[in-house]
Amino acid sequence: MTFEDFDLDPALLTAIHKQGYNKPTPIQAQAIPVMLERQDILAGAATGTGKTAAFVLPVLQYLLDEPKRPSNPRVLMLAPTRELAFQIHKVVKQLGHNCNFPSVILTGGFKQGEQMNRLNEPCDILVATPGRLLKMIEEDAVDLTYLEIVIIDEADRMLDMGQGPDVLALLEATPGNFQAGLFSATLAGTGVARFAEEILDNPIVVQVDAPNQKSEQIQQVVYLADDKAHKQALLENILKDPTCQSAIVFCNKKERAVELTDWLQSRNVSAQVLHGDFIQAVRMDKMNKFKNGKIKVLVASDVAARGLDMLQITHVINYDIPFRGDIYIHRIGRTGRAQQVGIAVNLVERHDLVNLERIEYHLKLKLPVEKIAGLEPHFKMTDTIKKVQKKKKVKVTPRMAAAKKAADLKAAKKRIPKVRQEQPIIEEDWDDE
Repeated sequence: MTFEDFDLDPALLTAIHKQGYNKPTPIQAQAIPVMLERQDILAGAATGTGKTAAFVLPVLQYLLDEPKRPSNPRVLMLAPTRELAFQIHKVVKQLGHNCNFPSVILTGGFKQGEQMNRLNEPCDILVATPGRLLKMIEEDAVDLTYLEIVIIDEADRMLDMGQGPDVLALLEATPGNFQAGLFSATLAGTGVARFAEEILDNPIVVQVDAPNQKSEQIQQVVYLADDKAHKQALLENILKDPTCQSAIVFCNKKERAVELTDWLQSRNVSAQVLHGDFIQAVRMDKMNKFKNGKIKVLVASDVAARGLDMLQITHVINYDIPFRGDIYIHRIGRTGRAQQVGIAVNLVERHDLVNLERIEYHLKLKLPVEKIAGLEPHFKMTDTIKKVQKKKKVKVTPRMAAAKKAADLKAAKKRIPKVRQEQPIIEEDWDDE
């Protein structure tokens, strides 16, 4: 299948080929026809598989087929984070380069007054995060009554961040007869399904990759670490390897990301930290420097796990192992994008083994364990897991102890035979003869 098979406008085909897209990805092959037929869609696919273009292309084709002079947005694209909103807006600009469809982006981190001024201009496509858009609506700065298409991207992430009520409140400000698309990295669980019921009308469900899958271009590996010093030595060795051109190093906590960045800088590694406390201008500056090769290593909390769309990232390194399998998939999805090969490295101490087991269960595969010459660990994973399982005991709390005592007493009473009333006990005197 080729993009020509979708009967897209030549202006879009030219932009597609300019971006180097040779053929549709599986999610694009299934989602684009559904949206072109003006049907609602609930689509799930692993990160890095081309979901953004899967909804941007049919939206642009619709605007070409139904030209109007806009005064208010005709298309709304919602994203959970600023980074993802900017990624979507970038794809809109790239694929709509040969079309005259004005677009506006609304996110936190920028002056609200300046964004209001942008809304006074004609706008076909509005890309926004729910919180900032809701504030704009409350101040009558934006009118959504003319919407014809609504796209919700990374719906699972929105629900994780508690944005579901904001999205539903936003949609109450729309006429209700729009075409809707809900895209997510995973459709697992009841949360996304219930969310979809509130938004979609008899949707076509497209599940390209199972929730536990990741892009096939990603090579995954585990290195065991004895302690913090050993883990740092492993990290430094990997980052200074010639094959590592650019890397994202993930930490579970902001404080650890800051500490690790300081250590890397002290080792003459070109590194910067990225977390949610930075204002948007600073975050964008760091990401642009990373994208342009001025920074080799970006040490990040999970604020950058989604929405960081850069093709040149060769390595994703989990300095801290995430607590959930879906977070792991989103992290490693920052590499191996657009048919390029990537490497996902996991640095695992003994206390990380529980999280690693959880991730492997989610992936339904065992990740290969490798060694770096001169930095071999002093323990084996199998031996450590056996020790953990042997030592694993249930901690008995006072409440649990009281409950057990009550249960034992109740069971003991049941074992005492009942005395039949028709045969009373008679006390007798016995002679000692």
